[in-house]
Amino acid sequence: MAKGIDQQSLTESTTDQRLAMAKQYSHEGVIAGAKAAVIAGVVTAIPTIASVRRFPWARANLNYTAQALIISTAAGAAYFIVADKAVLKSARRNSINNKDAEIHSFGA
Repeated sequence: MAKGIDQQSLTESTTDQRLAMAKQYSHEGVIAGAKAAVIAGVVTAIPTIASVRRFPWARANLNYTAQALIISTAAGAAYFIVADKAVLKSARRNSINNKDAEIHSFGA
């Protein structure tokens, strides 16, 4: 009976640890994505607004809604791409570390 209780507490501890790591990795992804979105928004806003002021075609065809759509699309795409890459990088790093730990534990 004591072994069953120890195994259950070990499983719960491992589950809690994995949940904490998942939260940490997702938070890292959110932070990286937000930084990328801000940069992409600024980098996209400058030429978009400059184009509307400089070129007659852009002035006639790109109203405020179109400008906002261009800028927000670039920022949103940057956010999701960078956040996804950050989470996958963390998961890959965690997966490699787990495999190394398993190899060493079997070798001992």
